[in-house]
Amino acid sequence: MMPVGAIPCGCPFIKFFCRIVLMGAIPDTNIFMNTTIYEPGKQRDLWECKPPPPISHPNKRRYSVKFIDLFAGIGGVRIALEKEGFKCVFSSEINKHCRMVYEKNFKDVPYGDMTKINPVNIPEFEILTAGFPCQPFSISGHKKGFDDTRGTLFFDVARIIDKKEPKLVILENVKYLIHHDKGRTLKIIIKTLEKLGYYVSYQLLNANNFGLPQNRERIFIVASKIKYFQFDRLKKIPTPKIKDFLDEKGDFEILEPKEYTLIDNPKMQSSGLIFVGYRNKKGWKKGVRPNTSHLSRVHHQPNRIYSINGTHPTIPSQETSGRFFIYDDENQYVRKLTLNECYKIMGFENYKQYHLAAESYKQIGNSVAIPIVQAIAKEVKNQSLI
Repeated sequence: MMPVGAIPCGCPFIKFFCRIVLMGAIPDTNIFMNTTIYEPGKQRDLWECKPPPPISHPNKRRYSVKFIDLFAGIGGVRIALEKEGFKCVFSSEINKHCRMVYEKNFKDVPYGDMTKINPVNIPEFEILTAGFPCQPFSISGHKKGFDDTRGTLFFDVARIIDKKEPKLVILENVKYLIHHDKGRTLKIIIKTLEKLGYYVSYQLLNANNFGLPQNRERIFIVASKIKYFQFDRLKKIPTPKIKDFLDEKGDFEILEPKEYTLIDNPKMQSSGLIFVGYRNKKGWKKGVRPNTSHLSRVHHQPNRIYSINGTHPTIPSQETSGRFFIYDDENQYVRKLTLNECYKIMGFENYKQYHLAAESYKQIGNSVAIPIVQAIAKEVKNQSLI
């Protein structure tokens, strides 16, 4: 008599099939596929081979792409890229106050002097980011590659790119770079990157197209080893209003009605700005034509007042007193933007600021609009540039 579980056939395949039948565990699928069978409290592969490769998922790439943050400031670029799952492995910032704030927020102390960085000591990375100062090139036009940039801070950026050969470079600068030194500065930057083996594209981008109520234009340069970055694929967001970013509570600095003048019939500009009035500050008397003294007050930016139903002008780094005035139409008063609100309209949330207000105003004015950089990082992934 044949024992229970014995296989009445010498054929290996039938033995295999019968064993599964006796187990009572044939799934409702084709058994010739690499399928999973189930037993109580146990799961194993039908063919008992190595498991199939895991299904690709965006979250699986989290922190798999590494970047370095040069001219880091207070870390706006880092925040943007980390939101897209990239990992910062090195940062550099020479300003001691910015370094203190950077450490407070990221638990990293950036390297100091950019010109003394030895590329050999930088960890491996795929993306280089930098918001370098705008400087003229003294020996432009000699076609010496990045040696044409010697004596500028961009030379040190190019020096690192040349040695480390990252897959991608993201550079940010002020709008004026386009016209700086009659356009020669930008031209040399692009040619330098091309000589280093990159496809280079650039575009002027405004923060008010990326979910921030600020008319802030900056040039962004993206250089890739693979192909040109397509700026036209960036996802634009309708421009919000200042009032959507205001603090509900705070120690607001409200002006007395006698301290300002509101104009009649204010209109929204194409930039989204709604200029509604100016502060009644005393200006120059000498050399001013009769009945025109108010014009000097109007044209002086710290005296201008904007409606919270529009956007705000560029937050500049030079305005360390925070003289950014808004008109609340509903409550009918004029007040300063709070320091926290200045950070919010740059895209900073729950950020640990410097302990001195003047330095904080300078730092936020020098920073980047986080949503723009994040939009670029998102498209870098969508366009398979890394």
